[in-house]
Amino acid sequence: MTSLPSMLGKVVAILQSHPVCKKVISIDTKEFSPDQFYFKIRADISETTKLQIRIYYNRGHIDYAYQLFADIPICRWDNKEEFSSLSTFPHHYHEHQGFVKLSPLRGDPIRDIQVVLQEIVQLSKLEKK
Repeated sequence: MTSLPSMLGKVVAILQSHPVCKKVISIDTKEFSPDQFYFKIRADISETTKLQIRIYYNRGHIDYAYQLFADIPICRWDNKEEFSSLSTFPHHYHEHQGFVKLSPLRGDPIRDIQVVLQEIVQLSKLEKK
């Protein structure tokens, strides 16, 4: 069984140990029952860029959104049930230009946060070129 303290603790620990994250804070947590909860975390990536993670867990099902933003949204991975034509449905990726693409995420926050952090590292390398 997954619990709010367990999942929140693991996600925060992964963020805190990753070199791209400067500061990690919990913005909001709500436990509706032992098997239904929500949390929102924010990590500073740079002085102006942040990563926000929202996880809603309901009896084994996970809804998520990982959003990289500054003054405006940069990109977002989520599994809102739209874009059913994508082969990775419901998982998808929103680029900053508004395009929606396939997503490598699977709905497992412990695995997915590693993928998101790798993508952020790649994006920061592209910006520096």
